Amino acid sequence: MTVGKYSVVNHNEGSPLPDSHRFSVRVTSPFGTNYHNRDRVQSGQFGFLALESGDYITCFTAADHDPKATLTIDFDWKSGVAAKDWSTIAKRGQVDVMELEIRKLFETASDIHEEMNFLRQREEEMQEYNRTTNDRMFWFSFLSLIVCLSVAGLQLWHLKTFFEKKKLI
Repeated sequence: MTVGKYSVVNHNEGSPLPDSHRFSVRVTSPFGTNYHNRDRVQSGQFGFLALESGDYITCFTAADHDPKATLTIDFDWKSGVAAKDWSTIAKRGQVDVMELEIRKLFETASDIHEEMNFLRQREEEMQEYNRTTNDRMFWFSFLSLIVCLSVAGLQLWHLKTFFEKKKLI
């Protein structure tokens, strides 16, 4: 789970933001899938379940301003256990602080467990890949040895017949 919030920082606390302080935002996956796309906004939020592994990209684009303006954007990106809104869960379930901490720890332990299972699976795949590579190298070496011995035998046979024809042996 991934969530994010973004907004333009208002440097003039008492006054509203001018209409020119707008920007476009786009969130894409490593393979180019658009998860969030908004044009001419001053703030917003997004949330999605990341199905692809890799680096997700967030692109903020400000339209041309005349006169030139510098925009400061406050951006908060959370994923995994950090993406859950624990204060809402605590209010909704009427749970005490200790139970909330236990839920956080349980979620963290579950994420670690899933990551360990993923790493174990990758290790098994790599071990299988190593075994097949070792088998292929054995057969390649064996075949190379047979070819070398065959060539040496053919060279000996050729030299023997050559010297016999020349009557040197």
